Amino acid sequence: MQLRADALDTHLAKPLAGLYVITSDEHLLALEAADKIRKAARTQGLTEREVLVVERSFKWGELLAANQSQSLFGDRKLIELRIPTGKPGKDGGKALQDYAASPSPDNVTLITLPKLDWQTQKAAWVASLQAAGVWIDIPLVERAQLPAWLGTRLTAQKQSASRECLDFIADRVEGNLLAAHQEIRKLALLYPEGQLSFEQVHDAVLNVARYDVFKLNEAMLGGDATRLVRMLEGLKGEGEALPLVLWAVAEEIRTLLKLKAGVEQGRPLPQLMKEARIWGPRERLIAPALRRLRLATLEEALQEAAQIDKMVKGLRAKSHSGDAWDAMLQLGLKVAHG
Repeated sequence: MQLRADALDTHLAKPLAGLYVITSDEHLLALEAADKIRKAARTQGLTEREVLVVERSFKWGELLAANQSQSLFGDRKLIELRIPTGKPGKDGGKALQDYAASPSPDNVTLITLPKLDWQTQKAAWVASLQAAGVWIDIPLVERAQLPAWLGTRLTAQKQSASRECLDFIADRVEGNLLAAHQEIRKLALLYPEGQLSFEQVHDAVLNVARYDVFKLNEAMLGGDATRLVRMLEGLKGEGEALPLVLWAVAEEIRTLLKLKAGVEQGRPLPQLMKEARIWGPRERLIAPALRRLRLATLEEALQEAAQIDKMVKGLRAKSHSGDAWDAMLQLGLKVAHG
């Protein structure tokens, strides 16, 4: 059974299912969902909790033993299985299938996983868990969704703010949802209920952004030059390795070039994106980017990336001189502007 995270509260008002699976890379939201299940378990009489973490030395027999062993006080218990890599391996996949096939009526099991890649999503153990329990896939909160998410959190603590304020907070917590949560809670401690002014928000919210090199491509594809400049400056300020930034951008340019060439040869874009394993939010950004960009622009951009690579290595570049970070910015803007 698939369940949206925003429907979890209503679901937990009823007797608990025997198995829950949370999969997400949004750690704050995954933690909050797990906490709600734990709280419901305590409310419904599951007084004992046993936590298993799948690490290198983990033996899958421990899961079976936990499910078969009775609570110290004879009560039902909550078994938590954490798989940080999302890859249980062959033995683990078989153990999870067997586990899903024979649930214990005395326990509730909570399995937490990161966001699964497309290949893992097709695994037999995934299908078994989805069929046997409640599967909660929590998507990332994308940058465009963040102001609305912040507004909802403020409303929950009986505060509100203008869109200008919400955009200001979103800019300061780029890529760091846990920090966003902390800043919202701070506003509740500092100010009374009601409408917050921009001055109040500005004075309270710190710049706690953690810039993600792979989110840089999102700004570039979306043509968001302001965000692109801010993120590059943030990555530079945080001491991010320029070769990694260049690699991420160059790989995106190569992908765009391949897709653009395919489209100009008359091939359908959905098929090309499927072959390139592009899906989700990135898929929605690629199509408008390809309409904006000419094939010649992408070819020039790839050549510029090669010149920046020479600069990074201390070699002389034909078309660039000076700071490699500045050249990186010019390359990003070329793709962003088309």
